Amino acid sequence: MALSEVFFLVIVLYLLYRFFVNFLIPVVRTTRQVREQFKNMQNPGNNPGGPFQRSYTSTNSNSSRPEEQPQPKKTEPRASSNTMGEYIDFEEVK
Repeated sequence: MALSEVFFLVIVLYLLYRFFVNFLIPVVRTTRQVREQFKNMQNPGNNPGGPFQRSYTSTNSNSSRPEEQPQPKKTEPRASSNTMGEYIDFEEVK
């Protein structure tokens, strides 16, 4: 085998290695991860509330202090509860 053939073979093997490591393996991992996420979304047993229901059980920032109770926020009365049909005029920009 000539030196040029060995050099060519080393270059081809290096390019194949780079292709597998930098392109093919990440594509396979991403595809597997996306398929698993779709299965989790379609399986109603894993998520009984649906994909858009939020769980508020452990998101309270004051949960580390049991002596402090969160105070209810006071809401101001609105002038009109019916906002349907309101029209807001806008200026046309030329």
